[in-house]
Amino acid sequence: MNNDKIRVMQVVGRMNGGGVESTIMSHFRFIDRDRFHFDFIANADSTHIPYDEIEELGGTVHTVHPYRSFAKYNQDCARLFEELRPMIVHSNVNALSVFPLHAAKQAHVPIRIAHSHSTASPREVSKTVVKDILRPCSRIFPTHLAACGELSARWLFGDTAVNNGRVKMIRNAVDLERFSVDEGMRRQVREELGVGDAFVIGQIGRLCYQKNQEFSLRVFAELLKIHKNAVLVLVGGGDEREQLEQEARSLGVFDRVKFLGIRKDVPALYNAFDVMVFPSHYEGLPVSLIEAQACGCPSLISDAVTREVQIVPGMIESLPLKAGATMWAKTLLSLGLRMRDARSAGSRFLKNAGYDIRDSSKDLGDWYELLIQDVAK
Repeated sequence: MNNDKIRVMQVVGRMNGGGVESTIMSHFRFIDRDRFHFDFIANADSTHIPYDEIEELGGTVHTVHPYRSFAKYNQDCARLFEELRPMIVHSNVNALSVFPLHAAKQAHVPIRIAHSHSTASPREVSKTVVKDILRPCSRIFPTHLAACGELSARWLFGDTAVNNGRVKMIRNAVDLERFSVDEGMRRQVREELGVGDAFVIGQIGRLCYQKNQEFSLRVFAELLKIHKNAVLVLVGGGDEREQLEQEARSLGVFDRVKFLGIRKDVPALYNAFDVMVFPSHYEGLPVSLIEAQACGCPSLISDAVTREVQIVPGMIESLPLKAGATMWAKTLLSLGLRMRDARSAGSRFLKNAGYDIRDSSKDLGDWYELLIQDVAK
C-alpha cells in the first residue's frame, strides 16, 4: 500500500451478498482510490466475499473469527488495528459495532465511525434482546456516527443525536448509469428465464426471516388464483432456501417459483420483473428499492420499510403485513399491470435526492478528509 494513502478499515461482518456489502462495495468502486486504501474486515463464516474485485481495485481482505467466537473476534480485530494502524475504522455492523470500535479505541485509532444500516423486529427475540442490550452503548466508542437514513439513525443512536445533527447521512447510492430502463435487456433476460409473457414478480434479498420470503410465497399462491400466468423469481442466498423450497411445494407453487441464488446481473433482473415484492419485517433503507426505482420497476413494500425510500413518484406502494396475502396479491397485480407499459427511469429523482454513487462517493471521501483535518487541529 502507498503510505501516502489514507487507510480506512471497513468492518463488514458476515458477507453474504446482501445490501450492506453492496453499498460499501459501490462506494469503494467510485471513491478516489488514489486518496484512500480500503481494508475489509469480514467474518470467516462469510459466504460471499468478492476477493477478486476487492484486490483488483487495490483493497485488502482480512478475515476474523465469527461473532459466536466472541473473544477471538475481539482479539482478531485488536490485532489488525494494532498492526495496520488505520486512520479510520468504519464499522458497518449496526449494534455490534460496539465490539470492533472498542478494539479500535484500545488501539488508539483516531477516527471511529459507527454506521447504522438497519433496525430490529420484536419477533426475532434473541437477536433483538442482544441489540437492545448493545444499543445504549452505541455512542460510547465511536468518535462519529453515520446512517443510511433517519429511521436507522434514530433506532441505533436515539432522537437526540439525530436532532442535534450528530449523524452523517450516507445514502445507499447506486450507479445510475448501470441501473436504468432497458427494454432490450428486459426481453433478453425474460427469454433466458423462460418466462415468456408471464407476469413476473421478483424479490431480491437474503433468504431469511427479515426479508420474509415465506410471506411472498403465500402472496404468490393467492395471486395465481386470479392470474394463472405468473412467475415468482427469488434472488439471493441464505440459510432459509431449503425451508422456502419446502414451503413452495406445500403451497403447490414450486414449479412456478425460480430460486436464482446470488446473481451479478441484477440490473437486468429488475428490468425483467413486472413488479417487486418487499414484505420485510424490518429494514434500514434497502438499496434494492433504490435500484428498482432506477430501473423503473414498481414495488409493493411492507409498512415496516421507511417511507424515506419512496423517492420516485408512483413507483412504490405500501401495505401492512396484517392486510393479508389476498390483499397483497391483488395490489401487487394491479400495480405491476398498471406500470407494465409505462416504465420510466427514476434517475433524475434519485440523483436529486443524493442517490448517485459518483456524488455519494465523493461526499464520503470529502467527509473522511474533513474528519482527519479536525483530528490534526
